[in-house]
Amino acid sequence: MKLLIVTCIKEHQQNVSSIFKETGIQVFSISEISGYKQGGQDMISQNWFGGSGETFESLMLFSFTEEEKAAAAIKLIEGCNKNESNGFPIRGFVLPVERFSV
Repeated sequence: MKLLIVTCIKEHQQNVSSIFKETGIQVFSISEISGYKQGGQDMISQNWFGGSGETFESLMLFSFTEEEKAAAAIKLIEGCNKNESNGFPIRGFVLPVERFSV
């Protein structure tokens, strides 16, 4: 079992939902988050809370799923990012799940 985590701007929610549907990931969660884009390392040290950078409405989608489905989703995310040029790529991460209860 893997934990698939995907972050994106809100405008890409439909793209990510389509990727999940295409890979057979039917159960997932969505959390709204605020994304920040800052000018560089100096700004981070000057403002711990990130309030001085641009703020973007973002999402984090995650699902506990099979390794094959997570790998397929990452491939589709990579393909989707090749076609986008707006500076806000969809980011995908696959983490191992060592133990779980049922």
